[in-house]
Amino acid sequence: MFIASLNSGSNGNCYYIGNGTEAVLIDAGISCRETERRMLRLGLPIRGVKAVFISHEHSDHINGLPVLAKKYQLPVYITPATLQGGGQLIEEHLLIPFSAFETITIGELQVTAFPKQHDASNPHSFIISCRDITVGVFTDIGIACENVVKHFSRCHAAFLEANYDDEMLDKGGYPFHLKRRIRGGHGHLSNKQALELFVTHRPPFMTHLLLSHLSKNNNDPRLVQQLFDECAGDTTVVVASRFEESAVYHIGIANQPKTNKKQAVRQIVQQPTLF
Repeated sequence: MFIASLNSGSNGNCYYIGNGTEAVLIDAGISCRETERRMLRLGLPIRGVKAVFISHEHSDHINGLPVLAKKYQLPVYITPATLQGGGQLIEEHLLIPFSAFETITIGELQVTAFPKQHDASNPHSFIISCRDITVGVFTDIGIACENVVKHFSRCHAAFLEANYDDEMLDKGGYPFHLKRRIRGGHGHLSNKQALELFVTHRPPFMTHLLLSHLSKNNNDPRLVQQLFDECAGDTTVVVASRFEESAVYHIGIANQPKTNKKQAVRQIVQQPTLF
């Protein structure tokens, strides 16, 4: 499978997961134009995207959805509560509701949603599988609940939220009510919480971890990278940017020889390899 972060942060979230024949996007929080530009730079043909799955209705996850879906006539998998809460105008024939723990087949991809702890109408995380490989998208989660632990421990690769550093949040300028919301169990996952999940429940076959949805004001990419590198072992850890797309990472079968980490961070899989 092939994965990439097209953008990750409160300014927009969009994650690509594909198998070389078809692909899905998890969330569409950046503009259609930026989605097109970033996929083009990565050698990922946008016509290969067969569906968009929406995790929840917050603007940084849906702002680009109406134009993207209309232009490419993409099916949009979204719960009725999320659709109502988001207030986005999507062509009705493109809307497909989904339920928790229902497996949806997109070509050879199997996409399964499960509930998460976040302050939204009906929020979900996702796992995407193809044959023997599973990729998870775990962002905007207040705690690593039983569902997160269960599915994270199955993943060959994952997008995992590491939103804030506790000390930076404490000393920062956010008002008290916002700090309470962020760390209140239905907000976001801290570096410490994300690291605990990774260290305790990482499966031995996890090859890649993309740390996602970092706060602009309450985190530092260098700090997070160092924190996780100390415990990474054979897992390549990458901090997803809020300003640009990541590389495309090839997720293979477990325990095969891996690219050197520095090379892996720079790795771009060219279009002929994918489609």
